[in-house]
Amino acid sequence: MEEIDFRELLEQNYKWPALYMFKFICPANNDAIAKLQDLFDPEVAELSLRPSSKGNYVSFTARELMMDSDAVVERYQKAKGIKGLISL
Repeated sequence: MEEIDFRELLEQNYKWPALYMFKFICPANNDAIAKLQDLFDPEVAELSLRPSSKGNYVSFTARELMMDSDAVVERYQKAKGIKGLISL
């Protein structure tokens, strides 16, 4: 079976520019949350935080108008450096 990379999937499923929803799970500590929020401009992106039932993690959702698949991939690359972060 041929593997299709993420950028190709984005190109197949979106017409750019497009409203894209980023979803992450991160540890519920101020440092991780602040680093994740710094990736998004709150004046441009709609941000949502929701704590887990035990309070150990936070669900983070950001909706932002992205110009192309490269911009989406670049944002995920920047997020990779945040310790304990899970991209959904």
